[in-house]
Amino acid sequence: MRAVVLFAHGSRDPLWRQPLEAVAQRMREQQPRTQVETAYLELCEPDLPVTVARLVASGIRHITVLPMFFGMGKHAREDLPALLDALGREHPSVAFVALPAVGEHPAVIEVLASLPFR
Repeated sequence: MRAVVLFAHGSRDPLWRQPLEAVAQRMREQQPRTQVETAYLELCEPDLPVTVARLVASGIRHITVLPMFFGMGKHAREDLPALLDALGREHPSVAFVALPAVGEHPAVIEVLASLPFR
């Protein structure tokens, strides 16, 4: 089984999560055979280790992590690989794949560039 984890920074403001949770819900609707979860670096729960532990306990053996950042800054370039290295040692039977930051995807760039500004 496979899963996708939308990985974001996190915020103390509970409303901050709504757009990320909306993306996760839409992905679940479009890809019903893929388990889609969210995880946060800090200030929110669940964090990535908790999310991964739940996925592994449910039988997931392939986890793709999508960094929900506009660019490959320190969190996506350094913090996420360090977390995934530790998780790989903790769960050696699981394949982890980290995608580039979502903001670098051509479709995201196109959508943002196409927004009507007045």
